[in-house]
Amino acid sequence: MAARIYQRPKSTMQSGKARTAEWVLEFESTEAHRPDPLMGWAGGSDTQSQVVLTFASVAEATAYADKYGIPARVQPTPPKRLKLQAYADNFR
Repeated sequence: MAARIYQRPKSTMQSGKARTAEWVLEFESTEAHRPDPLMGWAGGSDTQSQVVLTFASVAEATAYADKYGIPARVQPTPPKRLKLQAYADNFR
């Protein structure tokens, strides 16, 4: 029942930065997804992979994982890259 801790990225569909300061503890799937014979949807019997916990800081998330004996790895936040572009570049 391993987990990963990461900071939620900014949504690509909106310009806002809501919920980007949160840190997320998400359990990794222990079994592969398989197609449902009736509907064809991918699924499995692993309910732990549906659990997503949010924390205000990475320290709180790691403290929670240590308290309950969950082996967790912290995924660092990638650096933000800005692509500065002028309006005139659209017509080149």
